[in-house]
Amino acid sequence: MELSQPIITTESHAGGLYIHIPFCKQKCDYCNFYSTPSSKSRKELISAIAKELILQKSFLETTIFQTLYFGGGTPSILTFEELMFIMDTVFQHYNFSSNAEITIEANPDDLNNAKIRELKNSPVNRLSIGIQSFSEKDLKYLNRIHSARQSEFSIKASQDAGFENISIDLIYGIPTLSEEQWNQNMLHAVSFMVPHISAYSLTVEPHTTLEVLINKGKKQNTDESSQAKHFEMAMDTLEREGYIHYEISNFCKEGFYSKHNSNYWKGVPYLGIGPSAHSFNGDSRQWNTKNIQQYISSVEKKIVPCEKENLDTSTQYNEYVLTHLRTKWGCEETYIKLNFGDDFLKHFIKSASKYISSEIIEEKNKIYTLTHKGKLLADAVTADLFF
Repeated sequence: MELSQPIITTESHAGGLYIHIPFCKQKCDYCNFYSTPSSKSRKELISAIAKELILQKSFLETTIFQTLYFGGGTPSILTFEELMFIMDTVFQHYNFSSNAEITIEANPDDLNNAKIRELKNSPVNRLSIGIQSFSEKDLKYLNRIHSARQSEFSIKASQDAGFENISIDLIYGIPTLSEEQWNQNMLHAVSFMVPHISAYSLTVEPHTTLEVLINKGKKQNTDESSQAKHFEMAMDTLEREGYIHYEISNFCKEGFYSKHNSNYWKGVPYLGIGPSAHSFNGDSRQWNTKNIQQYISSVEKKIVPCEKENLDTSTQYNEYVLTHLRTKWGCEETYIKLNFGDDFLKHFIKSASKYISSEIIEEKNKIYTLTHKGKLLADAVTADLFF
């Protein structure tokens, strides 16, 4: 099969393309993303994704895409032929920069040597591997399908195949996860020299299997003090090991920022394709239906199955604060004044001042960022700065 390649362009307009693959082998107890362990209608859904790509190609008409991201679900469950079918459609109808970042999320159990070779023979140039933990106890608690040994193999085999841009996910705050094991998890990840680590606190989301099991007393609940301690350990350990803490949950070596997620936090427009996928063009956002059959039926009728919300100035300001304050780039006075006006700037400065005096927010050259102390309180601080 002749490999598809991104169209080369030098246009300055930026954008991201996200494709949601909702299928997975097994639903993890904590997961609240739209996904299903059933492969029913898989062929029809992949065809519908290709058709939606064509339907939506004018959503960001002038955009040159910098990133393509396959999320889920478990995109690594796709066969090589399915993945290339979608990519062929993408590159036929969308323009990409010459250094586009093309990421696929993958579970360790999918990354055998054959799968890794297939991905290496595709345009994919970045892997995001859902390790979560190197402890079997933690994996059992989370109802993950892979083993710690498979996690180690998936990283090493991907590196041996030539993948340099690898991100791994780790979860902390798991009731079975001790401080010692959490430290071992981080140092084990560092020993593989992966250039990007995403560290997430375990959240008991409503209507998940984990919430049900906790309410029935069949699984231990999370503990906020343990989660806070684990987060502090992550900041200290990973920064000491040379990782840049560039967003609340993300650490990387220099030059290995996630372009896709960084663009999201910086307010760069993006288009989401597939059931439950979200899109944003600066003035509005829209989100597709979370029902596979409804999605397929609508796309077959050449109708994008989405709801839409136009964003007023207050909402755009709040989203700017929400996304930017999470990052090392922070919130800028000049940007707020130019895009939202004097009233919003006055509100921001007044609201932020008390956090500066308490060393929760730091201000340098009219740019506001969270301190280590502030990162522990990010959600509450951000909400207080809303207009």
